[in-house]
Amino acid sequence: MATHYLPESMTFTITVEPSGRHFTAQPDEAILAAGIRQGIGLPYGCKDGACGSCKCKKLQGSVVHGPHQSKALSAEEEEAGFVLTCCATPTSDVVLESRQVTEVGAFPIKKMPVRVTSLERASHDVMVLKLQLPANDTFQYHAGQYVEFILRDGARRSYSMATAPHLQATEPGMELHLRHMPGGKFTDHVFTNMKEKEILRIEGPYGSFYLREDSPKPIILLASGTGFAPIKAIIQHMRAKAISRPAVLYWGGRRPADLYQHDWVLAQCADMPNLSYVPVVSDALPEDQWTGRTGFVHRAVLQDFPSLSGHQVYACGAPIVVDSARADYTAAGLPEDEFFADSFTSEKDKAAA
Repeated sequence: MATHYLPESMTFTITVEPSGRHFTAQPDEAILAAGIRQGIGLPYGCKDGACGSCKCKKLQGSVVHGPHQSKALSAEEEEAGFVLTCCATPTSDVVLESRQVTEVGAFPIKKMPVRVTSLERASHDVMVLKLQLPANDTFQYHAGQYVEFILRDGARRSYSMATAPHLQATEPGMELHLRHMPGGKFTDHVFTNMKEKEILRIEGPYGSFYLREDSPKPIILLASGTGFAPIKAIIQHMRAKAISRPAVLYWGGRRPADLYQHDWVLAQCADMPNLSYVPVVSDALPEDQWTGRTGFVHRAVLQDFPSLSGHQVYACGAPIVVDSARADYTAAGLPEDEFFADSFTSEKDKAAA
């Protein structure tokens, strides 16, 4: 049987409609990676076939998918022409439909060393990590994006910036919120042996989770656990830019202590008339003396907003929360292209792909 090889010089053209943006991809290169490399950001989250944030419709062409989870892309969706750009490699020129492609001139992705300036326990399993950036370098990003730590063995761990970029002018550095994953290669070190002045390596910015400022629609901010981190950056950004669109933050945790910067949010609400806050606790104990909202945080939104047809939603946190919100809010009238999400997939989630 004859074997056909693609010429090494062959590249495929990837076109994104309706923007008309286009870029090239190698035959063995994931479409998402090719776009990022050329400054064209399609929507994405985990980059590992686990979250489904990069799913979009293929209008023309053919691709081959690498390993991925069925909840990110089901066999039925693939049959209907949907692709996961993070693990789809082209076998021809491809035309995709995606309305969330980033603007021309997206911020460059950079690698740089950072120094640990402080570690603060915010709760029993959340560490607030503050990092100093190189003094002779600039790091540009959108509030809501994330960076990847590059570990000594080449492994990577992703965490969202909890500080808006404008703060670099007066307080150079960044704040990250890390939840301890027992047995985790990185967080075990953070919670046991990491010291101030330790040098780490990061790469970024990554992600398509940031505020779309060209819309007048009211905003729902939905966070579970440390999914609050990028939401915090977005709130800081809204305040700095005097964005007056009505916004409601729903932050959920198992117990009140999981809402580890509750007082900070209350302080922002006092200074931002357009921002309101609904904390939601799912498993409060009698000793917590919790008198606020209870249950699943994404359902609290629907209790207050039975119709979401006129809103934008920004959801971040555990995959089960993000996935449930996406399905239920779409059923409540939210246009699919008004749901922006960053699903915090763990290494266990990614390994399942």
